[in-house]
Amino acid sequence: MSSVEARLAELGLTLPEVVPPLAAYQPAVQSGVYVYTSGQLPMVEGKLPVTGKVGAEVTAEEAKELARICALNALAAVKSVAGDLDRVARVVKVVGFVASASDFTGQPGVINGASELLGEVLGDKGVHARSAVGVAVLPLDAPVEVEVQVELTGA
Repeated sequence: MSSVEARLAELGLTLPEVVPPLAAYQPAVQSGVYVYTSGQLPMVEGKLPVTGKVGAEVTAEEAKELARICALNALAAVKSVAGDLDRVARVVKVVGFVASASDFTGQPGVINGASELLGEVLGDKGVHARSAVGVAVLPLDAPVEVEVQVELTGA
């Protein structure tokens, strides 16, 4: 077990299976020392636990927890191409999309769920640049979607 996966276990988390693509794309691709994930939905065992817009059907607190799930799914996608999460030198960028009610402006707080999980799991390697964007709708009526870009070590 890698040290990153040991840290996940300490946090009471398990790295899930990679979420299969919903369309014509790969969950993650590697280019040089970088891995880019596709947008990861908060899928748990093949299903969305909650659907709808944040600020309407979904609370900001629920959405923040869903963003954590997205980040966990992103780590699984990274591992699928990197082979070992201990190869992560750092998280470079996180982009989060929040399906938002028209008056909801708390997107950064929602995407903190993903950012905080990456910090808890990877420590200083999890500190990253980030965008948090409100959108009208996401695939499958998901409340949140997160993509991650990481740099790998050469080993």
